[in-house]
Amino acid sequence: MKFKILVADDEKNIREGLAASLEMDGYNAICAAAGDEAWNRFCKGDIDLVITDLRMPGLSGEELMKRIVAESPGLPVIILTGHGTVENAVTAMRDGAYDFLTKPVNLDRLSLLVKRALANRELVMQHRRMEEELEQHRPFETMIGNSPSMRRVFDTISRAAPTKASILITGESGVGKELVADAIHELSPRRGKPLVKVHCAALSESLLESELFGHEKGAFTGAVARKRGRFELANEGTLFLDEIGEIDQNIQIKLLRVLQEKEFERVGGEETIETDVRIVAATNRDLKAEIEKGGFREDLYFRLNVVNIHVPPLRERKDDIPLLVASFLGEFARDNGKEIDGINGKARSRLYAYGWPGNVRELRNCIESAVVMARDRIITEDDLPPTLRSGGEEGWIRIPLGTSLEEAEKIIIRDTLSFNKGNKSKTAKTLAIGRKTLHRKLTGREEGAEE
Repeated sequence: MKFKILVADDEKNIREGLAASLEMDGYNAICAAAGDEAWNRFCKGDIDLVITDLRMPGLSGEELMKRIVAESPGLPVIILTGHGTVENAVTAMRDGAYDFLTKPVNLDRLSLLVKRALANRELVMQHRRMEEELEQHRPFETMIGNSPSMRRVFDTISRAAPTKASILITGESGVGKELVADAIHELSPRRGKPLVKVHCAALSESLLESELFGHEKGAFTGAVARKRGRFELANEGTLFLDEIGEIDQNIQIKLLRVLQEKEFERVGGEETIETDVRIVAATNRDLKAEIEKGGFREDLYFRLNVVNIHVPPLRERKDDIPLLVASFLGEFARDNGKEIDGINGKARSRLYAYGWPGNVRELRNCIESAVVMARDRIITEDDLPPTLRSGGEEGWIRIPLGTSLEEAEKIIIRDTLSFNKGNKSKTAKTLAIGRKTLHRKLTGREEGAEE
């Protein structure tokens, strides 16, 4: 699809000459002989960039520019001016014009300026589309993703959250298991009650027992008063046990009893306390392997794993990177008082090529760093952390070891398309496949499906 450029100038030779030059560069040029005519044509839509003379009879180029900027913020307007009115052109730039050129116009300079302006506009529009899609496809407040694997996660949460079943969330560190627990609680009938979280790996056996079940005064050295445990605090709500695979056998036995009997005693106490708590647990360990080694009780595993939700690592759902990046850019731009419009092609390719061993948490840190280091409104490759900048040279595609064949194909197609600036015909030729085959792979259609 060609970009449409509106050229407004009351001198016929200039506007037709500019239009011819733009057409040679592959753009669709539309001419207007006056400011009012240009404004009427602009109001019909589809214009991607405007080139206007500063002085025209009727509606001036300056007034035309102001109207366009007010109507479509971010749409680039290039001002043409004589040497005697350069000061006016500079004023127009302060009012929102993209840039200005003096007459007679240097066509090579114009070509470069138009190319740069449209590239920046495309980045801004792409960022806006990502933000719109982010709002449209965000089924749960802080969880982001539209890949098939994440849609399965959302579907499982939606079906399991309204029930009383215990849920075990599995996945590598940094994938967002705690966000899944938050979503489960918010979509459950218990959302008006407490969501209490315990990070099991951070506590020793004695401290964890006291944290979970509470203790009586004098139960141990330092127990100067009665303390209510997390099971009491979470009554009628949800208790999230993070890193459940780290707890030892003694705590496992007591936890199993609570799940079975729905009652417990405080440490050092004799009173039996009933509890109505929904358990959501999470682990980055392979609990089945831990059971075989004797490190985790099989009966407790089955009690916890009534419903399993596996959160995939980021390397297996790279289609979600644009949505995640759009969200993080908006968040950290606001936090740091910056205006960020998007991320350029080279930087985006680096994000796709990287293996993300730290998953979404690492991506989030990366984007925060990039926003802080950004010199302009567009994130570039130089703004990224050193670990991402040290990848292969331009023209290379990095595929981490362990990537599935299906995912490797997606990376190759996506990065080749990005390298060819979205040109599907050129991408199909580079990959030595037909354009229809490329379309099918991009849209996920099966062989024989209707085009």
